Amino acid sequence: MRIAYLHAGSIPSVYANGIHVMRMCDAFADAGHDITLYALPGTQPADDPHAYYGVRHRFPIRGVPAPDYTPAGYWARAARVRALLLRDTAPDLLYGRDPYSLALASDIAPFVYETHQLWGDTYPTRVERRLLARPTLARVVVITHALARDFRQAHDRSARLPLLVEPDCADVPDHQPASPAPDLPGRPGVPRIGYVGHLYPGRGIDLILDLADRLPGLDFHLVGGTHEDRVRWEEPCRLPNVYFHGHRPPGVVPAYFPLFDVVLAPYQEKVYAAGGLGETSRWASPMKLFEYLAHGRAVVASDLPVLREVLQDRVNCLLCPPADRAAWVAALTELCADGALRRALGDEGRRQVVERYTWRERAERVLAALDRPATV
Repeated sequence: MRIAYLHAGSIPSVYANGIHVMRMCDAFADAGHDITLYALPGTQPADDPHAYYGVRHRFPIRGVPAPDYTPAGYWARAARVRALLLRDTAPDLLYGRDPYSLALASDIAPFVYETHQLWGDTYPTRVERRLLARPTLARVVVITHALARDFRQAHDRSARLPLLVEPDCADVPDHQPASPAPDLPGRPGVPRIGYVGHLYPGRGIDLILDLADRLPGLDFHLVGGTHEDRVRWEEPCRLPNVYFHGHRPPGVVPAYFPLFDVVLAPYQEKVYAAGGLGETSRWASPMKLFEYLAHGRAVVASDLPVLREVLQDRVNCLLCPPADRAAWVAALTELCADGALRRALGDEGRRQVVERYTWRERAERVLAALDRPATV
């Protein structure tokens, strides 16, 4: 099948949406489809976007700029995307997270709209409603059951929407390009506690620093974050057992996971996206969480209702109330002292990813679901 993936973000970039989009395009290609990605031009220096993201397949990437980042600018860009689609070989299916381009190109082919949040009372919501009324709409893909419920309630035609819930995923390590292991600083023989992800508000960075202060016998490594966010957290930090590694290309991040004894997912009750835009804790399906599990790491995560769609306390992780710092101290202390428990949690998490949460399987499910009734 010829698939055109329409993305309203930049490729390459430092943002998680770019990782998700590239992983899905890679999975479509791995399943034998002819995939072309239409995205905004990159905002992160990278000579080779495919190597930057560590994907296995080299599919075409079309950079389509917007004259400005206003509704008028996005519509103008959507017109450019539509013209490219007509100039290139016509796709059999449109797929993407760009409501403007999907709406304008919906007469070219059937389309699947994927969304990871509700827009609220904003202009994109009006675009989304226009999109959902298109007769060529084949599927709406959301990442959690919580989002599916809220999405149905938010849209007038919700009872008839063909919704499919597909969580985020991970590639199992055996299927990833080999990257050299980084040389981590720290004390020999001291347990390494890892966090991988952005440093936005609500990601629990203050909790991690408090844990480092309370547990001086452990070394804490934070991988990720924009330069500005890293400076904001690192400059005032005086703890000798905390190491900020900054942003790393997604293609080399998997080399960090095996170096950590325990990994943290300390999401708070309110979690914000880039620039503080969009509070997403109610609907989140964090990619890094699945990557933790795929690498067989022992995870300590926040006990949030949406994360319980995937996580089970003392089955594939330890869950702690986000604000109960004593519980986090106890969980880390227990895992660092109990190697058998670390291995059991890690093995079960990896097994679940292999059986249910790989990008290839996700790609096959979102396409297979096009010819059968959706279930939520």
